[in-house]
Amino acid sequence: MNFRHIVFGIGALACSGSLLAAEASQAPAPQSLFARYASDAQELVLRALSLVGANYRRGGESPDTGFDCSGLVRHVFRESLGLSLPRTSKEISHFGEKIDNEALQPGDLVFFNTLRRGFSHVGIYLGEHRFVHAPVTGGQVRIEDMRKSYWVKRFNGARRIAAALAGGGQGSSD
Repeated sequence: MNFRHIVFGIGALACSGSLLAAEASQAPAPQSLFARYASDAQELVLRALSLVGANYRRGGESPDTGFDCSGLVRHVFRESLGLSLPRTSKEISHFGEKIDNEALQPGDLVFFNTLRRGFSHVGIYLGEHRFVHAPVTGGQVRIEDMRKSYWVKRFNGARRIAAALAGGGQGSSD
């Protein structure tokens, strides 16, 4: 080993040591509510998209056995955020923060009247007017466009759950 290698090695150690010391002295900045929501929403969307193609099964809550609409939502929120949501879409519709259709963001929940009763179906909003859901017996988890007349006529409302969780609240004030 020659002198140049030794000097370079010592310089590298000194430099990395000072970087480590500088990093250690800087405490991580607290994450803003927006950053936390964006991170949670991204995780929710990615997890939901990974389940596209899973079979529908009434009462189902697992990728192995299949999902119904609320089972899909429960699974995604449990696996992504560790949050246990109520079992039915109607019960889930009371959780989190009510939001307007125009304010939808990825990770929000969208509700529909598909069985002649309010809030009988739920999906996870992806952005650009699309949502993922477990639609019907014999079907599979899939992505739909909310602008289709079928969904427009049946839209019941939307809830933001990840932001309520990030803010420390878990229930609804409605």
